[in-house]
Amino acid sequence: MLRDDVLALLRQREGEPLSGEAMSRALGVSRAAVWKAMEALRQEGYEISSAPRRGYWLEKSPDLLSPGELSRPDRRVGRELVCLEQVDSTNNEIKRRAVGEVPDGLTIVAGEQTGGRGRRGRSFVSPPGKGLYLSALLKPDCPLGEVPALTAWSAVAVCDAIEKLCGVRPGIKWPNDVILEGRKLCGILTELELEAETAALRYVVVGIGVNISQTKADFGPEVAPVAISLAQALGQAPRRAEVARALLDSLDRLYAGFPQEREGWLARYRADCLTVGKPVRVLSRAGEREGAALGVEEDFSLRVAWKDGGEEVLSSGEVSVRGLLGYV
Repeated sequence: MLRDDVLALLRQREGEPLSGEAMSRALGVSRAAVWKAMEALRQEGYEISSAPRRGYWLEKSPDLLSPGELSRPDRRVGRELVCLEQVDSTNNEIKRRAVGEVPDGLTIVAGEQTGGRGRRGRSFVSPPGKGLYLSALLKPDCPLGEVPALTAWSAVAVCDAIEKLCGVRPGIKWPNDVILEGRKLCGILTELELEAETAALRYVVVGIGVNISQTKADFGPEVAPVAISLAQALGQAPRRAEVARALLDSLDRLYAGFPQEREGWLARYRADCLTVGKPVRVLSRAGEREGAALGVEEDFSLRVAWKDGGEEVLSSGEVSVRGLLGYV
C-alpha cells in the first residue's frame, strides 16, 4: 500500500524533512497521491509536520503494526512482511503460506494470537494489543544437524534486541525462555519442515512472543507468578513496532552469521544462561528428577549432575527443566 511506502520513507529520515516531490519521484506516483497517503496516516494517529520548501517529517506514531513501520530494504529477515491484527498462531500462518514456493526471510507479525503455543504443546497467552507475536521463515544453508542451534541463537538475539531498545539485558532459562527479574518475558518456538522424498530441509520457522504491556490481570492467576511484561519491568512499555524493529534487526544479524559464527553465539548463550549453577527439577517421560545444572555443552545441550549421583547431558527436545527455587 502507498501509505506503507510513504511511512517507510518518513521513518528512514528519522525526523528529517522530506519533500513531497522527492517522495513522488522515489515512489513513482503523483504528489497528490503522496498527499492523500499522508492524510490517511494522520487519520490513523500519526503526527506528521510540514513546512514550505522543507517537506514533511514524522513527529509521533501510534502503537500500530504495519509494513511501513517495520520494513527496511537492506534487511534479509522481514524483506517480505505481513502484519495481521489477529491470527491463530504466527507459526501456523507462515506454514500455511509456505505450502508452495516461499521467499527466504518471510515474516508474519500479529497483534493477537487466538491459539498461541510454546514448547511441548503448551499454550502461550497472547491477548490483543498487549504483546508482539512474530514468526520468521529461514532457509539456512547448513547441515541438518546444525539447525536445532537456531533456538538457542534466537534466545540470544532476543536478549540483544531488548538490551538495545530498553537498556536492560534479560537472561535465558535453558533452553529458550527469555527471563527478566526472574519471570518469563518471551517464549520462542522453532519448527522445521523437511522434504518428504529426501528429508532435506525446506525451511525453519522461528516464532517469538514478547510480553510488552500486560498487567497481572492480563496474565491471570496461574500465569502471573511466572510471567512479566516490559511495562511491569520498566514502568513504561515501548511501542510494539519499536520492539518488532529491534527483533527483526537482531534476527537479521543472527541469520547473517548462522552457522559460521557458532563459537561466538555459544559463548554469549553461556553468559546469558541463568540455569547453570542452579538446582533444577527435570521432567521427562520417565518422571521427575532433581539435580544441579553444570553447564551448556557445545551443541547447546545441558549437562546435569543428579542429586542421587551421576551426570547426564540433556537435549531440549526430550525434557523440560524447572528451577527448584522459583521459575528459574
